[in-house]
Amino acid sequence: MLFLLQSCFIFMKDLIIEKESSERAVLIGLITPSQNEAKVKEYLDELEFLADTAGAVTVRKFVQKLNNPDSRTYVGKGKLEEIRQFVEDNEIGMAIFDDDLTSKQVANIERELKIKILDRTNLILDIFAKRAQTANAKTQVELAQYRYLLPRLTRMWTHLERQRGGIGMRGPGETQIETDRRIILDKISRLKAELADIDRQKAIQRKNRGKLTRVALVGYTNVGKSTLMNVLSKSDVFAENKLFATLDTTVRKVVIDNLPFLLTDTVGFIRKLPTHLVDSFKSTLDEVREADILLHVVDISHPNFEEQIEVVNKTLAEVCDSADKPMIMVFNKIDAFTYVPKDEDDLTPITRENISLEELEASWMSKLGTDAVFISAKKGINIDLLKQKIYEKAKEIHLKRFPYNDFLYQTYEDLDSTN
Repeated sequence: MLFLLQSCFIFMKDLIIEKESSERAVLIGLITPSQNEAKVKEYLDELEFLADTAGAVTVRKFVQKLNNPDSRTYVGKGKLEEIRQFVEDNEIGMAIFDDDLTSKQVANIERELKIKILDRTNLILDIFAKRAQTANAKTQVELAQYRYLLPRLTRMWTHLERQRGGIGMRGPGETQIETDRRIILDKISRLKAELADIDRQKAIQRKNRGKLTRVALVGYTNVGKSTLMNVLSKSDVFAENKLFATLDTTVRKVVIDNLPFLLTDTVGFIRKLPTHLVDSFKSTLDEVREADILLHVVDISHPNFEEQIEVVNKTLAEVCDSADKPMIMVFNKIDAFTYVPKDEDDLTPITRENISLEELEASWMSKLGTDAVFISAKKGINIDLLKQKIYEKAKEIHLKRFPYNDFLYQTYEDLDSTN
């Protein structure tokens, strides 16, 4: 009997996991004065990738043009009715909005659509919760989740809506909200204390590494940082064609020629990343703050890689002062780069799709000089060139710390040149 119950439990659990992993979803975004149709399309494509990473299947994307999001339902009444009809006709279980929703908007939309409602931040937090492996990452994710939940408590107790306040109307509803708020604030304080302890442990670990040169991989999510980490360090860091495949900081010792240094893989950045999420992961980004050299990895095959560069630079400015750090721009995925040359008779403006890889290389090399390299970590293209650039910068820093090694390096290079 016990065996049958256990078998049924495992079967039901598998069904639940299968159902959760194949949830059907619709995506909703807005065209506003601050973001045009092309921009919204790109944002929704990225949101679809996020949904796929979380295990959802995107069935359709809805877009509406508004000056500002509707304060009640984000989209207009007519568009919400269109979404509701599609949801009912196609057995949709989830609607994901490209911007953050207020608790009031979530309650109103749920009342109309009668399905699960998520916003961009909620979806990212769900992915982070699934990806977190170490105690450090799990604590940071939990802290971000509570910070996200705290301002949304007011509308959660919908079964007590009749409590309108006034004489004779004060009931347990407000008391429950205040109780939950106090519990969450206590948990936030506890998690902050835990992260402070972890930070001290990490600081000791970094101190114990001595004066070795530190090189940190930074960049937008899914640009190939972990793949490059594996290539340079000959290790097996988890890499996958999913957003936020890496949450935990990984450090490996690498030796190029005769020069040892530490290489760090960090969490990727993304546009519209919530402030409280950045704050929660500041301890993970301590490795970036203390790095001597930054390798800014860029997906050159992405149609809007310039904007991704801006997002990363902005986030770096928020978490650390990277202006004075040596940086090498590593344009990855040249094997996946494609472009469509314009016809001579085509008088429309040139777009990113009409620019060849050679033209991009020339423009970025003229801007950055020797601080730019174009590679394919997956195919191993130009990896030796990248190693040489890292070696030159790391050697310069290393000799400042260990000037007595200058003679040894010179002797090694002379022997190498003669061979």
